[in-house]
Amino acid sequence: MWDQRYNEQGFVYGVEPNDFLKSECSRIPKGGRVLCLAEGEGRNAVFLAKQGYKVTAVDQSSVGLKKAQAFAVECGVEITTVVADLSHYDLGQNVWDGIVSISAHVPPSLRKDLHQQAVNALKTNGIFILEAYTERHIYMTGIGGPPPSSKELFMSLEALETELNGLEFLVGIEVERHISEGKYHQGDSAVVQIVGCKTA
Repeated sequence: MWDQRYNEQGFVYGVEPNDFLKSECSRIPKGGRVLCLAEGEGRNAVFLAKQGYKVTAVDQSSVGLKKAQAFAVECGVEITTVVADLSHYDLGQNVWDGIVSISAHVPPSLRKDLHQQAVNALKTNGIFILEAYTERHIYMTGIGGPPPSSKELFMSLEALETELNGLEFLVGIEVERHISEGKYHQGDSAVVQIVGCKTA
């Protein structure tokens, strides 16, 4: 599915970074190592590389990551790309200054394990940044997020507070906001936003 989507002309989610990431990324220690989960065509990874971070982008789509690499070259920055299914990708232990998860909607069983891995993979004072659609999005006019038939893929603040145990939440809110990120994330939307810091 994702190879097919990313094989479309242009960048299906645009080339601008996610607004929430853009507003919060300065919390990540300067010049640090950052892991971008389900990064697709690389808009967020390239943005972070432009800010001086050493970025690794992981996605299951080789087509998306090929576009990410080309975009990075065009922008004069370097990123590392890894083609991997997140259910089999080892995030490591105490290695990342930042981990970014923007619209990485995965099944609950995988998500719980992935989020606990993320906590363990952060260095002390490392920052986790997440934005994801909530179930309320089904009733909004915006385009994006999981299909209504897959409600288990939506996230909530309550669930994330449990899944990300070990982080101090600097930001933890469910909000409605306008999103303009290519043709697949567009319009009035309902999302959960998290910034967590690993304090120990």
